[in-house]
Amino acid sequence: MSDLELLTQSLARSVKHWRAVRGFTLDVLAARAGVSRGMLIQIEQARTNPSLGTVVKIGDALGVSITTLLDHEQGPRVRIVPAEQAVRLWHTEAGSYNRLLAGTEAPGPLEMWDWRLMPGESSPSDPHPAGTMELLHVTAGELTLTVDGVKHRVPAGASVSFEANLPHMYGNTGDVPMEMMMAVSVPPVT
Repeated sequence: MSDLELLTQSLARSVKHWRAVRGFTLDVLAARAGVSRGMLIQIEQARTNPSLGTVVKIGDALGVSITTLLDHEQGPRVRIVPAEQAVRLWHTEAGSYNRLLAGTEAPGPLEMWDWRLMPGESSPSDPHPAGTMELLHVTAGELTLTVDGVKHRVPAGASVSFEANLPHMYGNTGDVPMEMMMAVSVPPVT
């Protein structure tokens, strides 16, 4: 199978998949993307090779990247992220850090994080879009979670969920390192 055939079939699968995830009919997606219903039918049946501009419009309308639309993996998708490929986005000289362990789009962005805060350190976060949820599970120490100015103590072994559309901060006011796992779910583009 040629690269072009592989991409055409991948695009067909992806557009069908993401249209179903978003709950869009062909007519709704056509209107949102500014692409004809007939073109979408041809794309979903792998009968055409649309222009890059058309693919960009469809991706924008679905709220997914071009990379996601053109991913040519076959069958159920399993993505293993080796430990050395986790992305460290923040750290301090004292040893605090966060690492993005994995992420996906289902139906909106979903991320899994590994955090460590050394005693006396904290990390503030601006409000996320409305509908964003965070789930935290403390594995060591104690987290002081501040949401909209209110402090909540979360000991090791406990979990917490909260709407993250307000200012919030993760802190360690204890004497030992605090470690937690965090999942962040951002609502899909509507």
